[in-house]
Amino acid sequence: MRERLATAAGRRAVATGDSEMDIKQDHNLSLEEMDKQSFLHPYTALKSHLETGPDIIVSGHGVRLTNAAGKQFIDAVAGLWCVNIGWGHQEVVEAIAKQAEELAYYHSFFSMGTEAPIRLADRVLRLVPDNMSKVMFGNSGSDANDTNVKLVWYYNNLLGRPEKQKIISRRRGYHGVTIAAASLTGLPAVHTAFNLPLPMARHTETPHYWRHAEPGMSERDFSGWCAKQLEEMILEEGPDTVAAFIAEPVMGAGGVIVPPEGYFPEIQKVLRKYDVLMIADEVITGFGRTGNWFGSETYDIEPDIMTIAKGLTSGYVPMSGSIISEEIWQVIKEGPPGVSNFAHGYTYGAHPVAAAAAMANLDIMERLDLPAMCADVGAYFQRRLREVAQDHPLVGEVRGEALLAAVELVADRESKAPFDPDLLVGPTLGKYAMEEGLIIRALPLGDAVSFSPPLVITEAEVDEALDLFKRALDRLTDELIKAGTWQPKARS
Repeated sequence: MRERLATAAGRRAVATGDSEMDIKQDHNLSLEEMDKQSFLHPYTALKSHLETGPDIIVSGHGVRLTNAAGKQFIDAVAGLWCVNIGWGHQEVVEAIAKQAEELAYYHSFFSMGTEAPIRLADRVLRLVPDNMSKVMFGNSGSDANDTNVKLVWYYNNLLGRPEKQKIISRRRGYHGVTIAAASLTGLPAVHTAFNLPLPMARHTETPHYWRHAEPGMSERDFSGWCAKQLEEMILEEGPDTVAAFIAEPVMGAGGVIVPPEGYFPEIQKVLRKYDVLMIADEVITGFGRTGNWFGSETYDIEPDIMTIAKGLTSGYVPMSGSIISEEIWQVIKEGPPGVSNFAHGYTYGAHPVAAAAAMANLDIMERLDLPAMCADVGAYFQRRLREVAQDHPLVGEVRGEALLAAVELVADRESKAPFDPDLLVGPTLGKYAMEEGLIIRALPLGDAVSFSPPLVITEAEVDEALDLFKRALDRLTDELIKAGTWQPKARS
């Protein structure tokens, strides 16, 4: 052990330029320094992080978080779109502890089972569309979407259609970072230098009406145009090779892009025409976020497969699920000739502690009727966000549904011209907001920032959060003007 620690210390010494003897004194390091020396952070500017270090969160209650320095924040992104019931629910903590004490773990392979995930599967199926039949639990939205890809391939192979394997996603769609899920994700940074996407993935148009519609085109016209682009792609690829279409009801990390009027009904006409499965990625929109239990209900989606995660446990313990229709179940239950087992699954899938957390989480959601609460407070939030930001000289568009929104910044409102990416306008706004005491998220494409607060947020907390956002937005405006990188246009 001592030898291993010394080797680790030597590696750190090389990385930091410090002496190995200094580095060995790990117990004298601050938590921030230990983080910089030991922790590889996801979705982080790694070089910058080595200079600035982490902001360490130590506690949370309701919609508020506290960092190690004692500063409080309103968390307007619910962790990563996931803490739907808010922070600090003792009921969930007790359910986790009780399950861990009784049975901390057992697997679900080889017909084995535990009570909590069995009850959870039954409960989830009572909330989703009636044609859904079985749930397979995993650990993250990414692995659930990898499961979905394998299920689509398995289904078509069993039907004797081995060529029907391609899956169409959308530019700016986000479906995870495992190999198949990252291939479906339509964000360039997720592919660059990772040897992705896989050859089975295709990406069709982003349904962003404000950015992409032709002048004079109605939302319904634009939805029809998007469906036409999808149909042309299917025909070009060959309908016998296209297996599925995957979409978030509202695009999340790609910009919080709300589908234009009639979008999914138009898309589904094309899918049915060419026998292409519909995968609804409900990782963000599931469990109340759009004012219904699922975004599929909000936007008239009829899925063949659904992806769930985040709000399933409100992030208290990792858990995800792939939900398949009865039609798919009737095919895959037979299996391939000569193979006795369905050879897919995860060691920690259907984890009883995670399932216990999910059951307690759903108890809270149902008792408070959080989807209805989200619809009510969400309407207030959407109105107030527009009052605060819609006419601001830096803002091109405010968009969203219930407690899910984005504000997109532009250099010129009339032409919708974006800022120079090197200015990092979106990330700077996120930084200023955090300094004011508000956590929002700068999204990876364009200069949009997102909001997805816990569904328990009150109207008074909405007002407080948006006051902080306005201060950050005005501060950004002043800084851009002072730096000479942007000037407001005179009103005509």
